[in-house]
Amino acid sequence: MTAPTLPAIDTDVLVIGSGAGGLSAAVTAAYHGLRVVVVEKAEVCGGATAWSGGWAWTPGNPLAKADGVDEDPEQFRTYLRHRLGARYDAARIDAFLTAVPHMVGFFEDHTRLQFTPGAKIKDVYGKTPGAGTGHRSVGPAPIDARRLSPRVRKLLRGQLYETSFLGMGIMAGPDLATFLSASQGSLKGLAYATWRVGRHVLDLALHRRGMQLVNGTALVGRLLQSAEDLGVDIRVSTPAVRLLTHDGGDSPARVGGAVVRGTLPDGTQGEYAIRAARGVVLAAGGFPNDVGRRRALFPKTPTGHEHWTLAPKETTGDGITLGESVGALFETDVESAAAWCPVSLVPYTVGKAPAFGRNGVFPHIMDRAKPGSIGVRRDGKRFVNEANGYYDYVSALVAATPEGEPVESWQIADSRFVRKYPLGMAKPLPVPLFPYLRNGYLKKGRTLEELAAACGIDPAGLRETVERFNEGARAGVDPEFERGETEFNRYGGDAKVGPNPSLAPIEKGPFYAVKVVPGSFGTFAGLAADGRARVLRADGSAIEGLFVAGNDQASVMGGFYPAGGINLGPALTFGYVAGRELAGVGARAYEDDGTLPVEPSVPAAPSVPAR
Repeated sequence: MTAPTLPAIDTDVLVIGSGAGGLSAAVTAAYHGLRVVVVEKAEVCGGATAWSGGWAWTPGNPLAKADGVDEDPEQFRTYLRHRLGARYDAARIDAFLTAVPHMVGFFEDHTRLQFTPGAKIKDVYGKTPGAGTGHRSVGPAPIDARRLSPRVRKLLRGQLYETSFLGMGIMAGPDLATFLSASQGSLKGLAYATWRVGRHVLDLALHRRGMQLVNGTALVGRLLQSAEDLGVDIRVSTPAVRLLTHDGGDSPARVGGAVVRGTLPDGTQGEYAIRAARGVVLAAGGFPNDVGRRRALFPKTPTGHEHWTLAPKETTGDGITLGESVGALFETDVESAAAWCPVSLVPYTVGKAPAFGRNGVFPHIMDRAKPGSIGVRRDGKRFVNEANGYYDYVSALVAATPEGEPVESWQIADSRFVRKYPLGMAKPLPVPLFPYLRNGYLKKGRTLEELAAACGIDPAGLRETVERFNEGARAGVDPEFERGETEFNRYGGDAKVGPNPSLAPIEKGPFYAVKVVPGSFGTFAGLAADGRARVLRADGSAIEGLFVAGNDQASVMGGFYPAGGINLGPALTFGYVAGRELAGVGARAYEDDGTLPVEPSVPAAPSVPAR
């Protein structure tokens, strides 16, 4: 029996997913004259990108050069060779490094996406040859949401509550530093924080949402507005069901669209086909919420539930599954399948019920590096340089945890620390601590032994660890883990503290602690791809018409985390590369993107039967 013919629409490019990689591909392809449809499984756009810090690792970018920093690209290769070792893929790394400056320049010059330079953001491993001390990152310039169209504002995923202040985003850098100075007695900081919070409250009253977009929301908002300006058709609540392929005859089949589930022309819900003459981009956000794949690929995760991700619930591996259905290789031979981040679980409760139907997941990004706090396991011992990257913290915690024990640690601090800096979700002065003590998120003890009892930590081990740490901290050294000996460590500390801005003793009671567990920003295992963002089979051949970007693509860093922003940098860059490939300008010099949009030169593929 012949399958019924589905309703169908025709376009040039179909993008599945609306994070940084998908929107980068969509905007680039549309700029070069192609008709583009973006489908998004969720009700809003942005994926994990919208909840991120928004910073992208973009070595050699034009903003750095404008500031007088023009590094030899061999420096970048040297750093990555040392950090990635045997997983250094020279062809893909070269493709990434070659495209990066042009990607940044393209968006800066031709779209609403404007950047701010990461002049002071350091590479994580400062002692590694080739490591950078700044100017290798860009972040989205903040934007007032009033500058976005009403539809874009409706489509935009909001700020993650846990990484905001009352739902208001705070940008890393001067914005955050000025906020924190308010807790340290700065009148300028207090005035600034009062102005920002007051403006936010007014926005909530008038618009029912924060209008000061920073970090990932600014990045997605700017990309969405760029897409709308270029006529991209964006469809939310529209998951892709299966890919459409042409019969290749003697050649392998070519991907030419997808069947999706969404709103039909008569207003009902159902399946329909989107026939994409040029091809499809998979950018659905990887598999951080796929419990089965987590169980199979994440270490010491026996049920798949011993892990908490910062990615939205829709990121269940759809892009991986779609790629595998047409013969793509799911590349799992990476150093780590996950982009680790230490997190704590925030119990939002009303009585005995979760206030928001879930625990909050808070990423421990900045508190670990501040002077006067350490991480310990249940034996009371440290296991890592806490001021190193978030990836290192979780990797070390997993390695230090014996088989069969829960993978968890406690971030310990004293009373001076918690009134000066954040400790997880708990905010410094003037925000009170009692809500976090009352719901059990924050543990407290008058002595270290009392705190240890509250947390289930070995009291003698904790006492010994803190005394040993304090002895070194007073002298500005950490003999055990060398904390504060790199630019990255010291930048994350407090410049007002000496002799080492990353170290201070933990000695003034009462003492506090927050439980920290493994989490992630997303995944590193993904579909195999080449430097042109084409999806590959196990034999290394490219699947015609199928491209991949973002966390659906196997990590170009081989599952390592050499610098902050190595998710978003490659996502934006390979999305840009995919968009150019689909437009038929991939072989053209990148500099030619400075010209006006051109009609694509690649002939359209034959239409796909929508069955």
